Amino acid sequence: MRTAPLPPQFRQNIPAGKKFFNLLDALKENHLHTVCEEAKCPNRTDCYGRGTLTFQILGDICTRRCGFCAEKTGRPNPVDLLEPARVLNAVTHLNLSHVVLTAPARDDLKDGGASVFAETVRVLKENIPHLTVEVLVSDLNGDYNSIQVVLESPPDIFNHNIETVKRLTPRVRSRATYERSLDVLKFVAKSKAVKTKSGLMVGLGETREEIFKTLRDLRKSSVQFLTVGQYLSPSDKHLPMERYYSVWEFDAVRSYAYSIGFEKVLSGSLVRSSYHADEYVP
Repeated sequence: MRTAPLPPQFRQNIPAGKKFFNLLDALKENHLHTVCEEAKCPNRTDCYGRGTLTFQILGDICTRRCGFCAEKTGRPNPVDLLEPARVLNAVTHLNLSHVVLTAPARDDLKDGGASVFAETVRVLKENIPHLTVEVLVSDLNGDYNSIQVVLESPPDIFNHNIETVKRLTPRVRSRATYERSLDVLKFVAKSKAVKTKSGLMVGLGETREEIFKTLRDLRKSSVQFLTVGQYLSPSDKHLPMERYYSVWEFDAVRSYAYSIGFEKVLSGSLVRSSYHADEYVP
């Protein structure tokens, strides 16, 4: 079966330049992972060229097997206690002013990896006072104590993705539930200490009204920042993409999101959770 060509909006320039190669060197020297590579993000060429990336801590093996995700799954390696220091070295080397930290789901750990997130944020903030940090976490199994550990580090932005509409959640996400994700975001918003953010993929068979209902549910949970992007199947072993969304459809979603009170919205074909993340900095 012949694969349909990608629409023009997905075309990317080949990355090059001092920032790009400096970034690759920093990752290699510090033995660090990025979600940009592990999840096969389609806009990593743009981000790398701008000198931005999302560090993936806690290894490169996920304990969940979501139908949309390209992360490797299986039994993770033990926690690397020196990883926060290596992240600091890379951030310092790259002279970053904003950092995004994410991780594969670590259901093998009692706190889901919350303490490692917190330690990494603490090390970064103590050594680079002007740095702003966004954390992109799993639902941490809905454990409010673990979530509180992350909040107290403290990050500037707490991001947890709803990923898809309620009807499709059981097929798209592993172990996670729609209601639990909303509860996590609502709990974080109550702290009022950080900005809350979430992301949604489209192209998995959802309807327009289901998208809008999801946005309303996120706002009821006091989510302030939003990303909406096109789902692209990483391989033929993952969930198939149902259709491409047009530019005007993404514009319509953005307009609706702003109309119901979101403070900052990025909506487009190549938008992902951490795309142009520095634009969300309060």
